[in-house]
Amino acid sequence: MNTTTILTTVLDAWKAGVDAHDPEAVAKVFTTDAIFQGLHPYSIGPAGVAEYYASQPLGMKADYEILQSRQLSDDLVLGYLKVAFSFVDRPTLEVFLSILARSNDNTWKIDHYQVSKLS
Repeated sequence: MNTTTILTTVLDAWKAGVDAHDPEAVAKVFTTDAIFQGLHPYSIGPAGVAEYYASQPLGMKADYEILQSRQLSDDLVLGYLKVAFSFVDRPTLEVFLSILARSNDNTWKIDHYQVSKLS
C-alpha cells in the first residue's frame, strides 16, 4: 500500500466519525497510547479523543486534503494535511494537521495527531 492509500483509509474513518458526531467511532481510529493535540490541551489515548470530539458542536464536518506524506518505516507513515472544519452556525475553520499512522497487525491507526492553526 502506498502512503496516500494508507492515510486515506485512516482519515476516511476519522472523517466519518467526525461527520456523524460519533466520538467513539473517531476514538477507534487511534492507538491505545496515541498523543492527541486538537485546539485544546493534549491527551493520551482514545478516551481523550472521544472526550474532545464529544465536546464539538453538532453538525461539524471535516474535509481534508493530504499535502505531504512520507513512509518513515514499514509500520509508520507521516501525513501533513489541510483540514476544513465546517459548522452550521459559524464560519469554516481551516487548520493544518500532522499525523503519524502506525500499523499493528496490518491495521493502521493514528498514533500522533497535532493541529496547527496558522493565520
